[in-house]
Amino acid sequence: MKAQFKYTFLEGYYARRGVFAVIFLMNLVFMILGSLGLLPVAAKITAVALSGTAIGVMSIVNVISNVGIIRRMFAAPRAYLYALTPAPRRKTLFASVISMLAMDIATTAVAIAGVIYLSLLLAGSFIGGGFWEMVRSNIGLTEILTILAYSALLIAAYLLVTMIIVFIVTMRKSVFYQKHAGGILTALAAVGTVYVVTLTNILLAPFGTVSRWGIHFTITLGGTGQIMYVLLTFIQAAALFVITSKLMERKINI
Repeated sequence: MKAQFKYTFLEGYYARRGVFAVIFLMNLVFMILGSLGLLPVAAKITAVALSGTAIGVMSIVNVISNVGIIRRMFAAPRAYLYALTPAPRRKTLFASVISMLAMDIATTAVAIAGVIYLSLLLAGSFIGGGFWEMVRSNIGLTEILTILAYSALLIAAYLLVTMIIVFIVTMRKSVFYQKHAGGILTALAAVGTVYVVTLTNILLAPFGTVSRWGIHFTITLGGTGQIMYVLLTFIQAAALFVITSKLMERKINI
């Protein structure tokens, strides 16, 4: 499993390193110059624009890298090494998913932190020196907990989306492999999976207010409900993880 972490990390690292290095150095230079007061307003606006664009570029590179990692699990010739790894599929799958999560979070967090800091520097140019004091005075425990809660939700949603994708690919490579209309069956399975995952959100009904709109429903959640929503999302991702690993143990056609 340690080797799987290593190989997955290296594959993601090679795909991301160049773009990430450029974004990191660009943000660092702008942040240092801006903190020292060496950037005019026009340069700060340019810095914010470039840093914001960098988030999109980094996201695209992350997606491309993750596609490569997923292909490594299912496409020859690298999939042979993955399949022959002397470890249960749940461990190798866990290593791959967590490695993607860690790299995506790290690279995206650096890009977002850069644009936030540069935006604050730009705002300070218009409001004045008291801007930073205003920011510090308005960030307390509640705001920190809110940021942590939304971060947990984003991580849970990321894991769920990743597991849905890996599950569907696994279905295509195992259950529907060489079946008549296998592509159509895979598409139907994808729709069905998303529908079932969405439908299980009805379990949150005791923690909020349910409103029905024909065959659709919405649930308005309070503080406790939002915590349960994050927990349910993790459970949904975990359930797909277990099912996917069982399918991969059963048969994978490379």
